[in-house]
Amino acid sequence: MNMEESLDCRISGFHQYRLSEPAGLAFASRNLCEMLGRTREELMAENGYISQVHPGDRQVCGDFLRDLAAGEQTLTAQYRLLRMDGSVLCVSDTATSYWQDGVLLADSVLTDITALKSENENLHYLNDTMPCGFLRYTCEKTPRITYINDQMREFLGFPRGAAGTEALEMYSQNLFLLIPMEERRRFGIYLDRVYKHGAPIAGEMPVIRCDGTRTFLFGWVTKCVNERGEEEFQSACMDITERHQLRREQETRRYVKALTEIYDKIFEFDLSARTVKCLCGSNSPMFRWIENIPMQMEEATDKWIVGSVCGEDRQQVRDFFRAFYQKKLSEADGRPPQITYRALSSGGVLRTYTGIFLKLDANVSLYCCRNMPETDALRSENATLKNMQQLVMRFTEGVVAFEVEGDTVKPLYTSENVCSFFGYSREDWLTLTEKRPTIREFIAQSGLDYEDIKKLFAVGEAEFTYFDMTRNAYRRIKAICSRKDSDEGFYVMLYNVDGRETAGPEDIPEKSVRIRTFGYFDVFVDDKPIAFRNEKSKELFALLVDRRGGFVSSEEAISFLWEDEPANSVTLARYRKVALRLKNLLEEYGIGGIVESVNGKRRLVTERVRCDLYDYLSGREEYAQLFKGSYLTNYTWGETTLAELTGEHLLPLA
Repeated sequence: MNMEESLDCRISGFHQYRLSEPAGLAFASRNLCEMLGRTREELMAENGYISQVHPGDRQVCGDFLRDLAAGEQTLTAQYRLLRMDGSVLCVSDTATSYWQDGVLLADSVLTDITALKSENENLHYLNDTMPCGFLRYTCEKTPRITYINDQMREFLGFPRGAAGTEALEMYSQNLFLLIPMEERRRFGIYLDRVYKHGAPIAGEMPVIRCDGTRTFLFGWVTKCVNERGEEEFQSACMDITERHQLRREQETRRYVKALTEIYDKIFEFDLSARTVKCLCGSNSPMFRWIENIPMQMEEATDKWIVGSVCGEDRQQVRDFFRAFYQKKLSEADGRPPQITYRALSSGGVLRTYTGIFLKLDANVSLYCCRNMPETDALRSENATLKNMQQLVMRFTEGVVAFEVEGDTVKPLYTSENVCSFFGYSREDWLTLTEKRPTIREFIAQSGLDYEDIKKLFAVGEAEFTYFDMTRNAYRRIKAICSRKDSDEGFYVMLYNVDGRETAGPEDIPEKSVRIRTFGYFDVFVDDKPIAFRNEKSKELFALLVDRRGGFVSSEEAISFLWEDEPANSVTLARYRKVALRLKNLLEEYGIGGIVESVNGKRRLVTERVRCDLYDYLSGREEYAQLFKGSYLTNYTWGETTLAELTGEHLLPLA
């Protein structure tokens, strides 16, 4: 086929413009005729081609031809053409103008972009009709934003005009600039999972607005192929900041209600706003009139110190609060900062008080204080209350309180890290606060014995093991219960009594542990296989083996054990039960020390085990034949290591 035939039949929508007035077609290819359903004569007639342009785009097409006529150049324009059957064809027209024999011509090629325009119209519909932010971004290690709709700009606080364009340009080069530092690793893991498995993920995440404040979004991430055939991520998001703040306020109110059982007065210090307000003044005339009224922090505190604190103690109290303002107040032995001082009571009597700062978040803390009993009789009478005071002083991460009447329970408050001790998510617990389940119903998910709970109420104290969400570690807590208002009413409070999180010398196994990874995964103690009663516990142990002594966080483990589910309160609770079962099983076989936990991350202590993978990777000649081509056959995620062993490489996150 010669050049003329190729241009006539093979080049999409090829035609030649004559740019002298009146502009028109000097040549129309057969391909263009078929595209529009018109004859060559119709298209090459005066205004024949222009008449096929959609009336709404004729100005665009006219300007395009006039610009081409300005000299030799290549330009592109997008407009709509009308087919013979009345349908609309969206095209991208790329034309190159040149002089030939004193006549200015332009060779043009049309690209059909109807499908792309349709997709963009759908995006505009979504943008105009749904309160939903939408993002498209690249599948690179540092994702770049390629599209952001107006709703998402509003969520992120981008200003309008040039300032907003400049800010967007900066953020567009690195999506992670919108993610808080402590959340970036988790977000990266989710993107990696979406990329590798092609399944969307949904969840909540804080993001950083342009002004530095935070907003909370709920959204989805999915992987797609765009119109250019390139892989990209797409996210649709909803702003849940108001719901998040409401939930936070509800939790704070429940927390304060529990603390009022221990402390006389509670103040909220907000370092970001530099304000303080009284949340609970125990009906003190001195504080009742200013309850829930924000005041300037330093001024109000100094006024109280001068007016109430004993002269001999004023300097130490000033230093204590100044260190708090500057975020320099140390937490000795992991306990919240506390102070003892003498001050005038509302009745004008000099009494001894103890105060403590309890952190709610990076900027907001509660200052709680109470009068210290000064007689043996009072100390005896309030022994349980003193124990409850120790609760908050010793259990730095939070507290739990619930009221028991007869055989029913009314949950009052629980902090995040001990909520799951009872087997509930935060949402479940909040629902329970509106009900009065029976004791048996209340403890059904906790693994506690009904008789043990009844014994707790009879004796007043008991100890239990729970999983601390904040530290991602197993800890011991003590339960203290006190009678309230009647013989049948109890308030139960929990506090930490054992913060050990790592394997100690007593855990070092005396038994030999052999691990088989080539083929199916199995573990042998003294040459006898471990009978795993839970498959997920076995898979978690296999994951620790595959990591070769490296630490694995809760979020990472969840991404492997439940590949299609995000890390949330439900999967975290599920994971903790799996980890606890693994811990109990290893201890049952006398090898609890082979898994170490530090700050919630777990690892296999490789020097305490024998593993065919480790032997093979040592490079020693006697182990060269161990690998036969299969690895962790039980688990699909083992394919990454298998590829390394076979010298192949899986597709990385681009």
